[in-house]
Amino acid sequence: MYHHRLVISYKGSSYFGWQDIGTDEHKPSVEASIHQVLKQICNYQVCTIATASRTDAGVHAQGQVIKITITLVIESEKLLLGMNSLLPDDIRILRCEPSTAEFNPNKDSKSKEYHYYFCTDTVYNPILNDTVAHIPSHSQDSTTGSLDIERMQQACKLFIGEHDFYSFAKRDTSMSSTLRTIVSCELLEVPSSTFGNKVYYIKIVGKGFLRYMIRYIAGALFALGRAQLKLSDISDALANHKEAKISSRAKSRGLHLIQISY
Repeated sequence: MYHHRLVISYKGSSYFGWQDIGTDEHKPSVEASIHQVLKQICNYQVCTIATASRTDAGVHAQGQVIKITITLVIESEKLLLGMNSLLPDDIRILRCEPSTAEFNPNKDSKSKEYHYYFCTDTVYNPILNDTVAHIPSHSQDSTTGSLDIERMQQACKLFIGEHDFYSFAKRDTSMSSTLRTIVSCELLEVPSSTFGNKVYYIKIVGKGFLRYMIRYIAGALFALGRAQLKLSDISDALANHKEAKISSRAKSRGLHLIQISY
């Protein structure tokens, strides 16, 4: 068997997440698309895929890492070119290199970096629709205030360090621990673009994340920015298990897996 390590970029809008969920053609996944292409190249011989991060439906990636195991003898560069010629336009192999059998994309990773992009313009540019969430600075709902970016930036610091993120994740009885370590969490502004939009992103770097954890963190920050939550509400949710979520989950479209460090 031969092993290759790949770095992949994809736009997740048309997919029901990374993971192959079987033969349901109405629920395409990124993994299934890649697996089908691999089978074509390998003449339908055995081929397997191991991934670093199983992104959810609608989530994008600029630096997903996988290891593929195949029976075919082929140079990494030719494999990259062959796969990209067969993959749909919204999935691309950025890099491909030989790997070892022992390499585990998930367990061997040192950190994973995600960005959550959102636009605060009142009128939303439709060009950004699939990849940037719309969180207008001034809400049409009279019960909520204007988005306080400075307050959100202050709140980001609360998530840094080791915390129990039980209150910021989907319930998963198979998970032995909900303790996770966030290395960095900050809110930054995207430099001005030709689209003229006011776009920000929440940058989160950590060793690993629970299901929906980043989207619940983003949702809490948005609620805080609208004065629907206090800083103490977030601190309390980090200190105690909350069965009821303190905020809604942010939409998937704004979330991007940026890079994985080894």
